[in-house]
Amino acid sequence: MSDPASESGRVVEFAIAGMTCAACSARLEKVLNRQPGMQANVNLAAERARVRLMAGADEAAVVAAVSKAGFSATVVDNRTRDLEKARRAAAYTHDIRHFWIAVALTLPLVGQMLFMFGEHGHANELPRWLQLALATPVQFWIGWRFYDGAWKALRGGGANMDVLVALGTSMAWGFSAIVTLFGLDQHVYFEGGAAVITLVLLGKLLEARAKVRTSEAIEALIRLQPKTARIERDGQWVEIAVDALMPGDIFMVRPGESVPVDGEVVDGHSSVNEAMLTGESMPVAKVVGDKVFAATANGQGALRCRATGVGEHTLLAGIIRLVGEAQGSKAPVQRLADRISAIFVPAVCLVALGTFIGWWLHSGHFAEALVNAVAVLVIACPCALGLATPTAIMVGTGQGARAGILVKNAEALERAERIAVLALDKTGTLTRGEPEVTDIVPRALDEASALRLAAALEQGSEHPLARAILGRIVAVDLPKTANFKALPGLGVTGEVEGRVLRLGSPGWLGIEADDTVHRLQAQGKTVVVLADDQNVLALLAIADALRPTSRQAVARLRARGIRVVMLTGDNAATAEAIAREAGIDEFRAGILPGDKAAAVAELKAAGGLVAMVGDGINDAPALAAADVSFAIGAGSDAAVEAADLTLIRSDLCGVDDAIELSRATLGKIRQNLFFAFIYNVLGIPLAALGWLNPVVAGAAMAMSSVSVVSNSLLLKRWRPRSD
Repeated sequence: MSDPASESGRVVEFAIAGMTCAACSARLEKVLNRQPGMQANVNLAAERARVRLMAGADEAAVVAAVSKAGFSATVVDNRTRDLEKARRAAAYTHDIRHFWIAVALTLPLVGQMLFMFGEHGHANELPRWLQLALATPVQFWIGWRFYDGAWKALRGGGANMDVLVALGTSMAWGFSAIVTLFGLDQHVYFEGGAAVITLVLLGKLLEARAKVRTSEAIEALIRLQPKTARIERDGQWVEIAVDALMPGDIFMVRPGESVPVDGEVVDGHSSVNEAMLTGESMPVAKVVGDKVFAATANGQGALRCRATGVGEHTLLAGIIRLVGEAQGSKAPVQRLADRISAIFVPAVCLVALGTFIGWWLHSGHFAEALVNAVAVLVIACPCALGLATPTAIMVGTGQGARAGILVKNAEALERAERIAVLALDKTGTLTRGEPEVTDIVPRALDEASALRLAAALEQGSEHPLARAILGRIVAVDLPKTANFKALPGLGVTGEVEGRVLRLGSPGWLGIEADDTVHRLQAQGKTVVVLADDQNVLALLAIADALRPTSRQAVARLRARGIRVVMLTGDNAATAEAIAREAGIDEFRAGILPGDKAAAVAELKAAGGLVAMVGDGINDAPALAAADVSFAIGAGSDAAVEAADLTLIRSDLCGVDDAIELSRATLGKIRQNLFFAFIYNVLGIPLAALGWLNPVVAGAAMAMSSVSVVSNSLLLKRWRPRSD
């Protein structure tokens, strides 16, 4: 599956303020998608909107459209993250203060209800003028946020939870105020409206605390970024802000310090703890030429490194970006909740009106009809529906990132649990991707001369087999190659020292495999032939060992009932040997890079959801063609870009862990949606039948959202089996 963000246009993330429920996010998304040149996803739980801006649209147009809809928007960057955090903290403090004031004003109103059940009944009732004085500040000062939200929603052409709360409590307060002012012989319901507002505010506070915990993973990643770096300037070491580092700068990492940016070791040796990137607790040895990554922890040795990736181009920044994109994306299962949320509030208002009319006609008591209608308005809340999916996605993708599994979008996470067929690339995926020349069989040249000419042909190539050949050459001056040409999946040709040479598979060179070739291939080795226009000069056997966990990973996948198929450009004999060693029964050999996508399409045509795992540039088309695609983290940028999920550990067991994460996350989403639906399915009829007091309804509504978010937080217990 291709990521939408990779299509035309640029994606900009906005922080949205003012959303109170799923109806708000659904309405804002609809408003933005109606604007020319905009495609938007709005996430209620994260309070974010990710907007793809096409030609003719810009950030200012988004901010204006959001403002017109009754909300506010700010482009997200490092500065706005800090400002937003400060704004949320201030808002939380403000709401806490208002909540305790509401409690102080509401307690006498609710407390009197306990004494009214005693011997003297209504004699214990507070004077009605005092009830009016206590309830009015709660209704119009503490509860002003609901009126403001309701007005903005209605002005924008929609309705949300604020409309329900404002309408229900206003009806209770207005009826009670008229009874009090005109001295009518009716019961008053000041305590109902005040208690509902207080309880809803409590629910919002608990929900806000829980939502902060759902985004802890990405906040933790952001906090890992070092603020300063020690760089070499004019022979002196000076400390500067990390933001000022440029590619090519030499920086120092002392023992116990964090690496400030991505780089390459130029001097020194040490061990680096990369657990925050890979989830692997064992430190990784680093020597000259090795890569180091931002925010990883240096061990006992000092390292001098050259900066290769700074700012937004570090691996950590890429992880933060991918996790943010995944948390802001929508799983298909969310669409049902979105459709329901869009019509939920108007439908509830109609049910409340029907309840009011029905009870008034049935009992003839205006007050009783009003109370039951208020209960319907208060019990119904689309918040739980809106939070069910995004909170689970946020926690699930965060846990995945901690385990070295980067999820690009929520749709891929949802699909992963339904994988039926898994296609695997061989080199760099099943194997280490570090092949070595194991045998040189001379024919018309001695070993040293054959190796020298083969290396001359391959110099400059990044193909794993080329690196293996070049790795055997030590302190040898290689001749230049003219008229070089590479044929992907077949071999290379060029002119070296006046001779036209070819290096590639026996089949490409038209050479019939003899006993020696068969013997080497049966050992799982890849055989390449060096030849000129007339003779076979030498055979080179190259072996790439399986990753230590590949056999275990294949066994785990097959235990899930997943059909595992290996795709490789190697000949059938070599492919069979590798497949047998890995525990794979089915493989496709001799597949050229351009044909891997066709092989994936063929597997898809046979039925079932097909996933692909690869690591190289030549795997990118096949990864894009698969229903779900995994890139090995040590692989090429093209493979990582094309894939839906990236396994930073470069461990095939991560595929099984990702499937398990998918199942755990989707399980929580289904639980959340069930609870949200069943809550409204049961609650609204009970309120309409007069079996729920508005105060009880308000408490239930407040706790429904808290329960959904709390259930999602249980995903924090998930751990990969590979640990």
